Amino acid sequence: MKNRILLVEDEKNFGAVLKDYLSLNDFSVTLCEDGVAGLQAFMNGEFDLCIVDVMMPKKDGFSLVNEIKELNKTIPVVFLTARAMRDDVLKGYKTGADDYIIKPFDTEVLLYKIKVILNRGNPSVPIVNTLHTIGNMRFDSKLRTLVYPDAREVKLSPKESELLHLLCQYKNDVLPRDKALKQIWKDDTYFTGRSMDVYIVKLR
Repeated sequence: MKNRILLVEDEKNFGAVLKDYLSLNDFSVTLCEDGVAGLQAFMNGEFDLCIVDVMMPKKDGFSLVNEIKELNKTIPVVFLTARAMRDDVLKGYKTGADDYIIKPFDTEVLLYKIKVILNRGNPSVPIVNTLHTIGNMRFDSKLRTLVYPDAREVKLSPKESELLHLLCQYKNDVLPRDKALKQIWKDDTYFTGRSMDVYIVKLR
């Protein structure tokens, strides 16, 4: 089951792009464009984490999170905002936020912060090794880097990294083709199969 995220962000383009990015990373995302709509969505739905902007029309992020926390004290909250003043950061944490991230930010860092926060309350989630040795090279699936013996570093694309990480988990074993397609491409068709073949060639 996908983790459900409530994203409350009044910048339409930014909100849509972030929603798409999180959806591509296997989250179910509900996007609201103001604090009032965000509170209504929270009351009507079930969520595992909230990502909230601070400066919004109708109801600001601090007020929204205070009301959300009254309804559910344990719901994880991440503020995502351009307001970087010390008082604002402190106010964010005082509302019970798990993190306070300043725009602009690295989306991949945000993704890992979300995963850490969600896994914090789920100790049964296995810790997956992200560091691998491939021959005389070192592969870090978290940073998506492949380091050669001469310290030369290559940055892999997200899909290259996912595929190589999955192959490393099947070291000295056979990785079923359909498993790779369904886990990374979410579908097992002729076209996704050809796409995976291209990535296999790139990795080789």
